[in-house]
Amino acid sequence: MVQSRANRNLLLVAFMWGTSYTFIKMAIAGHMPPSVINTLRGLISAVLVYIFFRKVVKTMTWKEFKIGAVCAVFNFVVVQLQSTGLEYTTPSNSSFITSIYVILLPFIAWLFFKRVPPLKIYLSIVLCIFGMVFLTGIISTGLQFHMGDFLTVLSAIFYALQMTYYGYATKNARPKILAFQLGFVQAICGVLYSFTIDYGKLPQIDWTVAIGPVIYLGVVATFAAQVIQVTSQKYTDTVTAGLVLMTESLFASIVSVIFHVEPLTQHLVIGGSLIIMATLTAQFDIRGVVTRYLVNRNMIRKP
Repeated sequence: MVQSRANRNLLLVAFMWGTSYTFIKMAIAGHMPPSVINTLRGLISAVLVYIFFRKVVKTMTWKEFKIGAVCAVFNFVVVQLQSTGLEYTTPSNSSFITSIYVILLPFIAWLFFKRVPPLKIYLSIVLCIFGMVFLTGIISTGLQFHMGDFLTVLSAIFYALQMTYYGYATKNARPKILAFQLGFVQAICGVLYSFTIDYGKLPQIDWTVAIGPVIYLGVVATFAAQVIQVTSQKYTDTVTAGLVLMTESLFASIVSVIFHVEPLTQHLVIGGSLIIMATLTAQFDIRGVVTRYLVNRNMIRKP
């Protein structure tokens, strides 16, 4: 597989992830608790991974099992916080706020590996704060406690921790083993959560409304997206992959507006744009770009 095709595949993954916010919101509209959504989503994905890659899954080692279990616990916390937050916020807010994990990663590296964040990260934080001020409506309604946005910020923090651990996990466990573990453990944790904390909400589920979106989430946004990602990402560089996958938030907003889940507002456009600028600033080597395209070019032009 050539890099251009790998990047196109990752763009498809970003689209799949972007659509998931709207479909989660649709399932929630059917009174399905996030824990049940995540249970069924994980179960569908795990079953499909086993059907298509059972020869690999059957050779899972004890080390891979432990690594995958840790990844899966992180993953469940992330999706549970994110989907619970979607009960109280919009798909656009959720997707844009989740994308700040890119900015948080250098601070996680600082905490665990003593790598001091570069100065550009502080600029990213400023842009991100202004973006969230617009997205959350603080600029017009005043400072209020927004439960959905707060839970989504927590989700982004845990996602940054998850991505940090993934750097170790992907070097010590096969991708399809990790994909199976993510779905399998998500289903188990979801069942435990559903029959304890969310037990009283189960009779309220309108299955005719919720089941379609959940099937889409399990087959497309979880199983297909994970398989395409782990297959394609090794054929492109990390920075390019990160930039392509960041388009998830754009797709989430577009799909949400198309499905009339939320209106297209000025605050959404401004806030989303500022957060995209913040994440791009965190990803790009600004000094390297300036040196390569401005300083070197000016030196070449000198007589």
